[in-house]
Amino acid sequence: MGSQALKTLKRFTTCDKIGDALVKLKYPYEGFLDGLKMFSPKPGTSIYGPAVTVKMVETNSPGPSPPMHFADTNKEGHIMYIQQPKGLHSACWGGLMSTRAQKLGALGVIIDGRMRDTQEHRDIQFPVFARGTSILGSNTFTRASEINVPLQFRGDLWIYPNDILIGDENGVVAVPPSLLDQVVELCKERFEIDEKTFAALRTGEPMGPTIQRLRK
Repeated sequence: MGSQALKTLKRFTTCDKIGDALVKLKYPYEGFLDGLKMFSPKPGTSIYGPAVTVKMVETNSPGPSPPMHFADTNKEGHIMYIQQPKGLHSACWGGLMSTRAQKLGALGVIIDGRMRDTQEHRDIQFPVFARGTSILGSNTFTRASEINVPLQFRGDLWIYPNDILIGDENGVVAVPPSLLDQVVELCKERFEIDEKTFAALRTGEPMGPTIQRLRK
């Protein structure tokens, strides 16, 4: 994964450039992690970085457990992606965990599940994206099972360790490192087209013909 490509990717938002690029590349579900949204810290925040994945299971489920608390597996410059069992009404992430992740240099956390302690995350300005909130903690309901394993989000859309995760107020998208350079190039192309389109619309050109001319 090229550091320059990732740096360039940060010029673009999830919806109007990166998502469009993944549509062209026919990536499953366009990499869109449907249903996940920002809860902390505030609109205008965006995060970009490689994933550390965590598989959560219900507390009494058989199977492996990590040798340390999963919050301690956060990495500097990475984003933790957590998958909670579907349908649970409890949270699997809270303010203490964000405090630890921030100390380790993590860029944020993205949860296919629930979080709690919303204000605590905002107080320390730590980015948290999730499917929803809960008043209930994790210990009674869930535990971490595996770290850095592929996780199925939906259908053919999987999140792999080191996939590039991008989260902003529009939503969350995942980009595999193998497509990163292509995504960046497509984003650049669309950015130039959009600039021309905006300029035309500001001069009073009608929407239909402008789109037909510039965004074929």
